[in-house]
Amino acid sequence: MILKSGGIAAAMTVALLSAATVPVVAQDVDATACGTDRTIDIAEMTWPSAAALAHIHAKILETGFGCDVAIVTGDTVPTTSSMVMRGSPAIAPELWTSTVQDQWDSALEEGSVVKLGEAITDGTIEGWFIPRYTQEANPEIVSAETAIANPSVFPDPEDSSKGRIYSCPPGWGCELATTALFDAYDMSGAWNLFSPGSGGALDASISRAFTREEPILFYYWGPTAILGKFDAVALDMGEAKPEVYACNTDPDCDEPAGITAYPSSPAIVGAAAWLQEEAPNVANYLSKVGLTNAEISELLVYGDENQADAAATAENFLKTKEDVWTGWVAPEVADKVRASL
Repeated sequence: MILKSGGIAAAMTVALLSAATVPVVAQDVDATACGTDRTIDIAEMTWPSAAALAHIHAKILETGFGCDVAIVTGDTVPTTSSMVMRGSPAIAPELWTSTVQDQWDSALEEGSVVKLGEAITDGTIEGWFIPRYTQEANPEIVSAETAIANPSVFPDPEDSSKGRIYSCPPGWGCELATTALFDAYDMSGAWNLFSPGSGGALDASISRAFTREEPILFYYWGPTAILGKFDAVALDMGEAKPEVYACNTDPDCDEPAGITAYPSSPAIVGAAAWLQEEAPNVANYLSKVGLTNAEISELLVYGDENQADAAATAENFLKTKEDVWTGWVAPEVADKVRASL
């Protein structure tokens, strides 16, 4: 448009300036809205803690935020690969990144995935354990070395001249690590290394010893129902040496077995990057959901004692631990979740 008058031009200038100085009123953002129409698929991993967490988050996102949610089968390596390549599943609620460290770090750098928070705030645990009642009766046993020096405290039921340490079932990665430590500590003269035939057999041996208040030295990890149910004490195993542990768990490593503590693996809430972009409320929620080892082990006890599946275990947590999960969400979201239970 061609302006024919300086007065008109001045008037329009004033009008434009006036419009520019009108304050913009920000629209309220609904902090309870899902934010995306996409289906949010959550990986249900093959171990109990991750499976229960998947169902806890699915229930809250579906009923509290109104998201379209799907639970999908997952495991560390395939879930990570699929999330990196396809953006699906959207959420891995307990991802042990040490198993896929290089791939995960590369994907973070490329921007295809994000870490939203810690799933287990104090890290996973592995090590050698004894019952607290055994330590109270033998206060000198506080470390792996002091336990090894006292085989008579942990007699092998089938060979009382030696002690027994319970390892992992054949084929498990922890069997390699525990066997390597058995060799590195030179235990074969006074100890027998016992490998149960299955995870269930290991749990049964531990449960039987605690129920009868018998001494037992055993490998275990957390978070798990066993450590939630029984008062077990982790023995001091010294410094964690990742390079030694890597060799100890590699059948092709030619170095002699070395002494190292089991390193703690980070367990995070991992997500496809699109989730943070499209559903910031969901991403914000997932940044707050970290639980301690003890809290996760405690929630798993219900499933173990009641033979409950992951969904029932999750529902029990939501019903009995309102003081925990209501801190993750707005009151309006909490009210919707409660109403759904």
